[in-house]
Amino acid sequence: MRASLIQIAVDPYESADSRRRRAAAMVRAQRGADLVVLPELWPVGAFAYESFADEAEAADGPTFRGMSEAARYAGVWLHAGSIVERAEGGHASEEHAPDEHASDGHAPDGILYNTSLVLSPAGELVRTYRKIHRFGFDKGEATLMGAGDELVTVRLPETTLGLATCYDLRFPELFRGLVDAGAETLVVPAGWPARRRAHWTLLARARAVENQAYVLACASAGTHAGVEQSGHSIVVDPWGEVLAEAGTDEEVLTVDLDPASVATTRERFPALKDRRLGLETPTVIR
Repeated sequence: MRASLIQIAVDPYESADSRRRRAAAMVRAQRGADLVVLPELWPVGAFAYESFADEAEAADGPTFRGMSEAARYAGVWLHAGSIVERAEGGHASEEHAPDEHASDGHAPDGILYNTSLVLSPAGELVRTYRKIHRFGFDKGEATLMGAGDELVTVRLPETTLGLATCYDLRFPELFRGLVDAGAETLVVPAGWPARRRAHWTLLARARAVENQAYVLACASAGTHAGVEQSGHSIVVDPWGEVLAEAGTDEEVLTVDLDPASVATTRERFPALKDRRLGLETPTVIR
């Protein structure tokens, strides 16, 4: 299985539409890959909080449309990174706080989410994942966006993906839940800051080792609202070995994976079978 991680650079002087066209061209160039991954919030920039509302779009909006055509052209499964998604209905009314959900279980109209899009080789939107853990503590994403509440896996012909986004990487229980749901390859798009790059590589390897799974962690390059990005997209195997790591500039990291090695590692070193503490798993979307 061949995976390509596109570490796209985010330039604050480049429009979102221009960057969508550039990203689509990079995806189209990955013909021959099985899976292509883009970073978190690359159309707008993960730290460009003041632009979130203006750049918000529907899950089937302009980013999806551009990525759909590119996925079809390249014939690849595409994790198109994440977008600022606005729930249908326009702007949120004042009575809806970001954490609230409507009584029917759907998001209130206008609430923003950090939403990942996964497309099939036919260009169809097969899964979305709304980021569960929002970064910022009492500011930024944590106050501007709603939190997702569902674990999401995606079955590919070669492997089962488990979806997470950036700050999620710091919460191992999420990944345990994904593994319990069948995940073998953990995909983590991110807009990770350069000043915490050591944490990025450490946590990616830790999630691979403790879950005996591949980790495909795709970061962005450039600067988001004055925050220098870490780059260093990384691919880690189920034994925790780094198979490939990017630098700090825009580049495409392409790696051949052996999906069977997940089962082999788990059989030869069956640590997951020795778990004693249970975990109540949230709703899983497969």
